[in-house]
Amino acid sequence: MDDLDREILGELRADARISYRDLGARVGLSANATADRVRRLVRTGVIRGFTALVDPAADTTRPGLTVFIDVRLRPETDSDTFETLALRLPGVTETAHVTGEYDYLLRARVPDAAGLDQLLRRLKHEAGVAHSNTRLALRIADR
Repeated sequence: MDDLDREILGELRADARISYRDLGARVGLSANATADRVRRLVRTGVIRGFTALVDPAADTTRPGLTVFIDVRLRPETDSDTFETLALRLPGVTETAHVTGEYDYLLRARVPDAAGLDQLLRRLKHEAGVAHSNTRLALRIADR
C-alpha cells in the first residue's frame, strides 16, 4: 500500500459511493486506474466492505438507546470466547479490546432501560463479565 492508496482510502471513508471518475479526479488518476486500485484493495483485504451509516434517531420504527458498556472480564474468561459470545447477544454491534481499567468497550443498541438491564445480566451470566460501567449516547456524529 502506497501514499496514493492511502489517499484513495481517505476519500472512500468520506464517501464510499463516489464514482471512480470523481475519485480518480481527486487523486490524480484515470477512472480505470482508480477502479483497478480499489479492486486490488478489496481483493487483498485492505477494504473489507462498504456500508451505509444509518442515524439511529432516523429509524422511528425502532426507537431505542445506543449505549457504550465498559466491561472487565472475570479472570477465567477467555477473551476470544468473550468476543464471540458478546457479539451473539441481541443489540451488541461492536466489541473493542481496550487498554486501561476495563478489558473491553462494547457498543450496543437496546430498546429501553429494561432491554439494557437484560443485556447487562446476560453479559454477566453468559459471557464472563465481572464488572461493567454503562454510558448512554445522547448524540452520535459520524464522519
